[in-house]
Amino acid sequence: MTLGLVGRKVGMTRVFTDDGDSLPVTVLDVSDNRVTQIKSGATDGYSAVQVTFGKRRASRVNKAAAGHFARAAVEAGHILREFRVPESELGNLKIGGKIGVDIFKVGQKVDVSGMSQGKGFAGVIKRHHFSSNRASHGNSISHNKPGSTGMAQDPGRVFPGKRMAGHLGAAQRTSQGLEVVRVDLERQLLLVKGSVPGSRGRDIVVRPTTKATRVKGPSPKAAPSKAAPAAQPAKAAPAAKAAPAPAAKGA
Repeated sequence: MTLGLVGRKVGMTRVFTDDGDSLPVTVLDVSDNRVTQIKSGATDGYSAVQVTFGKRRASRVNKAAAGHFARAAVEAGHILREFRVPESELGNLKIGGKIGVDIFKVGQKVDVSGMSQGKGFAGVIKRHHFSSNRASHGNSISHNKPGSTGMAQDPGRVFPGKRMAGHLGAAQRTSQGLEVVRVDLERQLLLVKGSVPGSRGRDIVVRPTTKATRVKGPSPKAAPSKAAPAAQPAKAAPAAKAAPAPAAKGA
């Protein structure tokens, strides 16, 4: 894992390319990321950077957190996140410093994590994308039912993990491989192509992607070369005809 940023989801909009194409993008506010702690292998057993985002009233901060923010000389934030970074990158950071949006570049792939929108109690069609039955010709109020869930007398129970109705959403989710379309250095905004989990105003975490991206185009494997035709055996030169022997002179 490498260094990332913490922020909030502002909402969705669209941007136009030079060719006139419309791209749906999500605007992420990742401003004012403050370093609250730097962990090294010598003192903590691993190297990491802890950052905070946002603001929190002093009356809402407990004494332990208040002392932690006071040692770093930063304003208390409402969210703390830690990023594992190599030991060699720790020299570029300092406690109390800020990390800007310029660590990301246009065209870079990122992973965005957030809490998905809560849908409440949902049925199997909405929750697991089941297909409904026919809603006519004698199918009495059972077209949206999940169907049978158990078995016969043996084993006579429902196996754990059976896809059934239940709570949907409000879970930690990550959208992988999103492309950075624009980096706004002035307002510290990040525009990524596609949707991001969560409602507007919810906290998100942006990291460089860990998913390998496929290169579009022809297969990297070299095309098999056609076998060269076998060399034809050289034709033997025709044998020279022997000269006719001179006729013998009569005695």
